[in-house]
Amino acid sequence: EIGPGMGSMTQKLCESAGKVVAVEIDKNLLPVLAVTLHGYDNVTVINHDILKVDLKKVFEEHFGDRKVKVVANLPYYITTPIIMKLLEEKLNLESITIMVQKEVGDRIKAAPGGKEYGALSVAVQYYSVPKQILLVPPHSFIPQPEVDSIVLKLDVLSKPAVAAADEKLFFRVVKASFGQRRKTLLNALAAGNLGLSKEQLRQVLTAAEIDENRRGETLSLQEFANIADGIKKIL
Repeated sequence: EIGPGMGSMTQKLCESAGKVVAVEIDKNLLPVLAVTLHGYDNVTVINHDILKVDLKKVFEEHFGDRKVKVVANLPYYITTPIIMKLLEEKLNLESITIMVQKEVGDRIKAAPGGKEYGALSVAVQYYSVPKQILLVPPHSFIPQPEVDSIVLKLDVLSKPAVAAADEKLFFRVVKASFGQRRKTLLNALAAGNLGLSKEQLRQVLTAAEIDENRRGETLSLQEFANIADGIKKIL
């Protein structure tokens, strides 16, 4: 669990899971958690910043080779860094269940063609299959926030959703494609410092049977992979 806070959800996890590891950054909450979790012998609380902790080491020490499920109620300002850390570090993960602001959740699960679809959608869907579990209205909280929240479950894939010859290049293509959303795909890629001339990029798009006048938000993950693979052949 990331950010157990006062430990109310941690208690529920302890009752249903074989082993719980909770990472809490606020040392002032440790005495509270000691009281809340008293009597549970299957929980370990780690006082650390989730963005700085060595998760591979934590997983190996506490879970061995077992698949791990991560749960968290994520604050808006660090939602994306935490999700991407979990997915990019190739951890032994089964799923990530998170509550996030609805706006962020909509971006995570967005399909190509909509205004919510962007680099975050592609990145999360490259590594996992996101599914909305629950819509949580503001009155569920005290104090009430001004926005809706949603609970998402990300089922982590055993291998990426698409096969890209060069993963780093794949994400550079994605970043360039969404970097200037008003530009056509060709012009966005040309401005993305990908190491090819505009004419070379045009040839890549033609070979991939992708219209150069499309916008990045219309492309599927497979189309991004096809572009990246085409660029790699020339570089």
